[in-house]
Amino acid sequence: MTGHRKSNVENDMAKKAKKRKYSKGAAKKVERAMKKRKAGTLRSGRSGRKVKSRKQAIAIGLSEARKSGARIPRKKTARKKRSG
Repeated sequence: MTGHRKSNVENDMAKKAKKRKYSKGAAKKVERAMKKRKAGTLRSGRSGRKVKSRKQAIAIGLSEARKSGARIPRKKTARKKRSG
């Protein structure tokens, strides 16, 4: 009986492994932002300064993808401290 249960768990893990965290559209947006950064034409939002950081380029690509409705995991937010 335990052998049957184990196979179900393995199947669930396989399904979770196959599902994409980031959609293909999100990957395209990030790829576009990275290419723009390499070309030196990627600019940040408000100030309009040239983006040199790889991490910032990825963040801009993900942000654009979120706005267009692509599937992306939620941003991690800081936990509220409990007073007690």
